[in-house]
Amino acid sequence: MHQSPLWFTRRATIGAICTWLAMGAVGCSRQSAGDPETLNFLIESQPTNLDPRIGTDAQSEELDGLVFDGLVQRDAQMNVVPDLAESWETPDRLTYIFHLRRGVRFHDGRPLTSADVKFTLDSILSGAEKSPKRGAFKLVQSVETPDEATVIIRLREPYASFIYNVTRLAIGIVPAGSGAEVAQHPIGTGPFRFVSMSPDEEILLERNPDYFGVAPSIGRVRFRIVPDAITRALELRKGTVDVGGVGALAPDMVVALAKQPGIEVTESPGTQLRYVAFNFDDPILAHREVRQALAYATDRATLVKYLLRGQARLASSVLPPNNWAYEPDVKQYGFDPARAEQLLDAAGFPRGAGGVRFHLEMKTSTEESARLLGEVLADEWKRVGVALELRPLESATFLSDISRGSFQLYTLIWTGYVNNDPDIFDYVFSSRRMPPLGANRGHYHNPALDALLDQQRVEMNREKRKEILSEIQKMVAEDEPYINLWYLDNVCAHRDTVTGIAISPGGDYDFLERAALRGANGSVEGR
Repeated sequence: MHQSPLWFTRRATIGAICTWLAMGAVGCSRQSAGDPETLNFLIESQPTNLDPRIGTDAQSEELDGLVFDGLVQRDAQMNVVPDLAESWETPDRLTYIFHLRRGVRFHDGRPLTSADVKFTLDSILSGAEKSPKRGAFKLVQSVETPDEATVIIRLREPYASFIYNVTRLAIGIVPAGSGAEVAQHPIGTGPFRFVSMSPDEEILLERNPDYFGVAPSIGRVRFRIVPDAITRALELRKGTVDVGGVGALAPDMVVALAKQPGIEVTESPGTQLRYVAFNFDDPILAHREVRQALAYATDRATLVKYLLRGQARLASSVLPPNNWAYEPDVKQYGFDPARAEQLLDAAGFPRGAGGVRFHLEMKTSTEESARLLGEVLADEWKRVGVALELRPLESATFLSDISRGSFQLYTLIWTGYVNNDPDIFDYVFSSRRMPPLGANRGHYHNPALDALLDQQRVEMNREKRKEILSEIQKMVAEDEPYINLWYLDNVCAHRDTVTGIAISPGGDYDFLERAALRGANGSVEGR
């Protein structure tokens, strides 16, 4: 792949850092100080709110998933399986009956009952807690508790994806009567319990020995907040931490660290989607031929090989391949510059002065991987006559702009559990889900798609719903409101003293429930 000077400069800078990492690593050993039962884990940012009814940023949700449980949870294929509810049934399309496990206790010793579930949901529905998750429960008509172990949720209208809104990570159950103090001292029923938090420094969790499932082997996890990726890599190399995070290091850094004594890299297919979105209000991008042309002009396979060091898989849908509703037989956009040129000509955009057909602006965050991706896309699209200008913006400004539709193109990543639910298509592509009601930021409008989205939303038969979702994915692939670039692998660089790391597709921290610390003599420390 031909590369621009900016591409060379950035890769040279990262390469120099990685060479430095390699040169300084010889002879390093584990130097983590303190209790041998404590695992030191680096995270990129301070969680915004540890109340599971409120926090929606990645760090809040990941930590909440260790401290709290949902009514249900999801397996690796995104099937719903038991959590606090050991079973459930839907006697009709408007009613969900959950049967809670007996003997479950909160971390402070209080027994879990149906009253806690009702309080958690009612506090969101009533507005008592200013929760951004309130929209997920807008169709709930009532929450009933006929006895201490039974919860009945009645909906106003059918909603096939409702069950996903009560999974762990989507919502955690708090004790009845909980208020604002949950954000600073969360009390849940999960495998780990909260000990302390020092803002912008660290959060300490410890094993819950009374967990209703298998209690973790690790005694404590200290989450240290280190925003700078280079610092995280250096700390891991020195052995002062055990885990460098999940997806928290640049691909080149991971490759360099993997060569060092005492460091291992665990990698597995992930579901986080990197994409480029189009604004349909723009007179150029309103042409489907233009959107398709830009997809054909993007050499995704080469970008994965060199930009991401192979740590990703090509994407053809917002929904990941491990999902039960994924449809593989959709229009594909392989690298084909000649086809891109044909489509741009057909759309009425011939080459002009200097070979340029038109100019576009793409907004990105200031995060390094987003900016680097933008630079490479500018280089590739230039070859088919499209001049791309980049606008890196501070996070708050960037998110505000794209929510207001103030962009031509932008690039972002769908993270966490959001794009693991088939209802993602309604959330991002329905003409009724433009901000603030959803994430159709590009104002995509297709009446035929809207009709299919309405059908799948109320279809409770899974096989029939899958047929509708297949048609939705084929239609979206033709219209190309997104360029689906790739699903990022879940990559975790860690000391070889940490064993049993098996990362779930969503990249969650639930592997800490099963991981263990091995001592210098080879023994497993902990339980």
